[in-house]
Amino acid sequence: MGFEELLKEVGGYGRFQIRNVLLLVLPRLLLPLNFLLPIFIAAVPSHHCALPAQDPLDNLTQESAWLEAYVPREQDGSLSSCYRYLHPHHSNTTPEEQEDQVVPCPDGWSYDQSQFYSTIATQWDLVCERKGLNRVISTFFFIGVLVGAVIFGYLSDRVRVVRCWTPHYGRHPGQRLLVYGSDAAGSDWLPDPRLALAAAGCDPALCPGYPQPLASLWLECPTLCLPPPRWVPESARWLMTQGRVKEAQHYLLQCAALNGRPQARDRLSTEALSLVAEGEKMVRRPSYLDLFRTPRLRHISLCCMVVWFGVNFSYYGLSLDLSGLGLNLYQIQLLFGVVEIPSKMIVYLSVRYAGRRLTEVGALLGTALTVGASLLLPSGLGTWRLVLGVAGKGFSEAAFTTAYLFTSELYPTVLRQTGLGLTALVGRLGGSLAPLATLLEGTWSPLPKVTYGGIALVASATALLLPETRHAELPETIQDVEKKRTLKGSQEEGTPMKVIRN
Repeated sequence: MGFEELLKEVGGYGRFQIRNVLLLVLPRLLLPLNFLLPIFIAAVPSHHCALPAQDPLDNLTQESAWLEAYVPREQDGSLSSCYRYLHPHHSNTTPEEQEDQVVPCPDGWSYDQSQFYSTIATQWDLVCERKGLNRVISTFFFIGVLVGAVIFGYLSDRVRVVRCWTPHYGRHPGQRLLVYGSDAAGSDWLPDPRLALAAAGCDPALCPGYPQPLASLWLECPTLCLPPPRWVPESARWLMTQGRVKEAQHYLLQCAALNGRPQARDRLSTEALSLVAEGEKMVRRPSYLDLFRTPRLRHISLCCMVVWFGVNFSYYGLSLDLSGLGLNLYQIQLLFGVVEIPSKMIVYLSVRYAGRRLTEVGALLGTALTVGASLLLPSGLGTWRLVLGVAGKGFSEAAFTTAYLFTSELYPTVLRQTGLGLTALVGRLGGSLAPLATLLEGTWSPLPKVTYGGIALVASATALLLPETRHAELPETIQDVEKKRTLKGSQEEGTPMKVIRN
């Protein structure tokens, strides 16, 4: 008897499994807030160079005149944020003399505190030539997403609490890197075909993360939202592979009791479980290399990697880069949160009637087109730019939601978890690079958004190369994938097949 048969004996889809999924969902509700937290903690308010104290003998008594005397103007007429005159200039100062006196801010900066009293940008002066250090905060967080799920799970809670008292910039990126360790939470208590879908349903991108202004303090006390460790059972499969049969027996008995399967106790003797454990040790575990061993599976994996990179890059790029939308951060976040509701509803209908592939292609194409259209708008049409920005966010959310369902149906059961793990890993790489794209505005101001839209367009074209999975049976083995087990193919080859309608 294998472990899957053992799960069926104790109740593969009972109350025990439902309780475990709910316990794992609760802490993950905080994750969307952490993903978007840099929008607020790293916000850069309006600023200019700190000016010397006004000389009482100087006739420049008004603050605006004092700024005009010390702060040069940019080409668009706005006051410079990064430079000042070394000495106050007057109307009779020649342009050549003014240019010679322009220097970087020698005494620091003065910040507008009307919206934010303090952020990491104002606390550590992460502006001007140091603005890259501010943008990299989000990147460190996403790098933590990459590695934290594997090795930092047990550190996640204590690191979040320590972050409340971070005294300087040098420690903050490292703590952002560690904070996402709890993403490793998974469950071997569900049979494999539903495990991937359950994991997708708990993903932070699928949960609205926009009550941010009210939740910022709550994020710094995450232990209040985490279930006690004793409530979340260890994986019985893992315990068996480690030779800890007694502990596995304890949890399996709990599962059978909660699922109302008392008759399963006879199959859970130490001797019987030891035999199952020996069989589990002999089973070859799938690896990432298995996703590239056969032609069709290799094609699916490469295409999914490109799609997931594009989905994450455009989603987090548009979520974190809010420049040029004409509203304050709170209003924009409210709109971005509201648009996710119809976006998910449209995805639910679209994947049922238009198919997974067309939904993914359309959502990514819509993201690219809205970003491109916003760049072509004249400067006076701010309202339309906001409408297109919100629509682009809705399309990117639709692409993110569809990606989980589509990918889980492309891979066979034996590689489904591995395939989702690889594509999610590549997607997180895209998410980690998205905040750094804003640094391209120093080369050309529209370049970050051109990058978001361009990569979404490439991902959309790549998604066209994937097979449709609507009306197709979930593949069980690698051979099923290689035989192109779609409904159309089965009819042409005369192969009987159970059809999944939606």
